[in-house]
Amino acid sequence: MFLTFCVYIPQMEDTDEEELLDLSLAIVTDSRVEKKRKRREALDSSSSYEGCEGLIFELLQMREQMLKLDQKRKGVVEDGKGLNLIHLLLITATSVDENNLSAAGENLRELYQTVCLNGDSVQRVVAYFADGLAAKLLTRKSPFYDMIMKEPTPEEEFLAYTDLYRISPYYQFGHFTANQAIIEAFEEEDKNNRALHVVDFDVSYGFQWPSLIQSLSEKATSGNRISLRITGFGRSLEELQETETRLISFSKAFRNLVFEFQGLLHGSKLTNLRKKKNETVAANLVFHLKTLTSFLEISETLKSVHSLNPSIVILVEQEGSRSVRSFLSRFMESLHYFAAMYDSLDDCLPLESPERLSIEKNHLGKEIKNILNYDKDDTNCPRYEKMETWKGRMESHGFTGVKLSSKSMIQAKLLLKIRSHYCPHQFDRESGGFRVFERDDEKAISLGWQDRCLITASAWHCI
Repeated sequence: MFLTFCVYIPQMEDTDEEELLDLSLAIVTDSRVEKKRKRREALDSSSSYEGCEGLIFELLQMREQMLKLDQKRKGVVEDGKGLNLIHLLLITATSVDENNLSAAGENLRELYQTVCLNGDSVQRVVAYFADGLAAKLLTRKSPFYDMIMKEPTPEEEFLAYTDLYRISPYYQFGHFTANQAIIEAFEEEDKNNRALHVVDFDVSYGFQWPSLIQSLSEKATSGNRISLRITGFGRSLEELQETETRLISFSKAFRNLVFEFQGLLHGSKLTNLRKKKNETVAANLVFHLKTLTSFLEISETLKSVHSLNPSIVILVEQEGSRSVRSFLSRFMESLHYFAAMYDSLDDCLPLESPERLSIEKNHLGKEIKNILNYDKDDTNCPRYEKMETWKGRMESHGFTGVKLSSKSMIQAKLLLKIRSHYCPHQFDRESGGFRVFERDDEKAISLGWQDRCLITASAWHCI
């Protein structure tokens, strides 16, 4: 079932994020000498492996105490303690990267004794980064690795995603901005037989499309109906069937709209698309390119998109520069990004909220642990890139950026205003920590938390 969600937008105490997090690489610059041995080679030797297993067993006992949500440690970190926690976390990351098991173990012990999953946002984000570092000490064959990296169930993932969608503007910003550009492209074409075909390269749960269905219905009449076909690529037949059921059920309330859904598994050829003559085609690349496993796969996808000759291509991606090849740079960039995400939850839900704990564990926490445990040769590592990098890739594959209309910016600001108005944690502040701003000569709009850019939306035409 789809709901019209309200988002809460609170604000954390004024903290200089750069002061907190840019302890940087002062801690790690002395380690430029070549490492004596690689981490994986060390773990493969029996003595190192057994020692590491014993160390992790002891750490897991401390971790279990943390997971019990000890009320004695619940609350906000005292002034200055948050900085110390981040500093200790960075030292720990350096020790893990250098395969210094003794130092890494000692630092992780201290972290697990200090942090708490129902503490403040600093403690929470540090706790999940500590988990990721502990897992990185192990081989993937270790049973302890599986304990730390345990995946949420599909039901838990769905609930966490739904909760984040409901309480934060994060996903709604990307979806609403994309839909506005799609609608405008549809309205600009007068020979499309009032038919719109959206090819969604990662339909997921389908949460993007109810607002588009509703908006199109407002432009249709019973005597002049609009046809909307969504071709959605998904991870499994079960997920595609659930998404189809959800969308068809929602669309039945709009009798002046003809709705169709075609689900295809990832990897299916675009030749399987059902197309109508003269329909407006929109290609939807929302949080999809980052999931592709190689630059070759990204290139092949963009070539396929170009072959469709769509009227509009929508690109929405998480901002970042998390290189697979350098663990420490990936760690630092991830820490900046997720610290902002956890801070933003402070403004959305109270600390004790079960929904917040679900989001942090089954959505954000899962992503943190995974991003720290990709090897440089791992083909499954997501491609987090900055807007400028995606722009270069799009242009090199025959696309040119399109200026987003003023309506897109107005809509994005209105979304934040509505959330701020209905937010019980907002107090007397006029707006929360979320910001929207135009980039690349109005060809892109970004959502940020304070000064940190989180996601960016842009629109493209085929040349």
